[in-house]
Amino acid sequence: MDVIRSLLNQSEGKIFLLIFDGLGGLPDPATGRTELETARTPNLDRWAREGATGLVDPVGPGITPGSGPAHLALFGYDPIRDNVGRGVLSALGAGLKLTSRDVAARINFATRAADGTIRDRRAGRITSEEGRRVAEILARGVSIPDAEVTVSAEKEHRAVVVFRGDGLAGNVKDTDPQHTGVPAHEAEALDDASRKTAKVANQFVEQARKLLRSEPAANEVLLRGFAGWDPPDSFEHKFGLRAAAIAMYPMYLGLARLVGMRALPQMPSIEAEFDALAIALENNDFVFLHVKQTDSAGEDGDFARKAQVLEEVDALLALVNDAHPDLIIVTGDHSTPAAMRSHSWHPVPILFRGGHTFVDDTTEFGETACRRGALGRFPSCYILPQALATVGRLDKFGA
Repeated sequence: MDVIRSLLNQSEGKIFLLIFDGLGGLPDPATGRTELETARTPNLDRWAREGATGLVDPVGPGITPGSGPAHLALFGYDPIRDNVGRGVLSALGAGLKLTSRDVAARINFATRAADGTIRDRRAGRITSEEGRRVAEILARGVSIPDAEVTVSAEKEHRAVVVFRGDGLAGNVKDTDPQHTGVPAHEAEALDDASRKTAKVANQFVEQARKLLRSEPAANEVLLRGFAGWDPPDSFEHKFGLRAAAIAMYPMYLGLARLVGMRALPQMPSIEAEFDALAIALENNDFVFLHVKQTDSAGEDGDFARKAQVLEEVDALLALVNDAHPDLIIVTGDHSTPAAMRSHSWHPVPILFRGGHTFVDDTTEFGETACRRGALGRFPSCYILPQALATVGRLDKFGA
């Protein structure tokens, strides 16, 4: 990436990156087609015919990524070296300001059964209004002598807690067991510097259970992604691009803020996201637009709904043409096959259309077609260098 930075020029080519969260899938046994291949997507298929396709690995073959490292790779960062805990991303997405004395953790409100096991890791996907109400109970009621505690709702069953104080570090094991039918873990320090944080986190969980014991669904908190504040190099410094992010879910705005992108106000719908694109692209060199609903449907095991979301977004793509980006990139941060109800390691389809893109013979946008595309299969962190070259923003290397 140091070489890339040395080659940056003042070209004005503009890049649009459309991210379908959890885009990749697995074939339905009855049809042999994935969610993307099942969906009727005439606009995406046309872009595939007018451009080039391939497959990307978010981190590496066989590695199932979380959303944080997967997005950092899409933004051209090293998903391992530059990985940041989910708590920091959630805190930034909620608009919280972090300092070097802070450790943040993402909260999943969950349902705890009478026997102490987790019955539902997402509390039945409570509404955002309900999530705010429950978060406010914790914000008012939790008091820990050794740390200042801030709780903020994120969206639906998601919230964030920030512990502020001296002697805190973020190397703490998640309390979320990632499965139902088992009890939550205790927070466990993974190094000596994080012992105080683990103690504070366990006090927080204990108090939260008492405060929420009468809640019908959100009576448990699961903590994930403990992290302190140590931001990476800014996106503009790294790639010379003024950048903006459009998203409905706060965490993805947090990712944008982490790397110094401008985060537009949280959008109420997918349609509103696309309505905001033209002005965002007019004022920036790079715009990333995030669609979350494909991932949610995949995690719920809802094959048909994931395909339906793809169709709904495809119908809005005329608004992308109206914004006149020089290069359109369509991909996902990772795969979330409905058959698995979870993120997976499977490679993700990618599409380049515009600029100096080589036009291959792909006729549709889907996993099978992209496997034969001219872009081949490569790590997600190399998307940005290829995009910069495609719009003429990189000079020649060497004599």
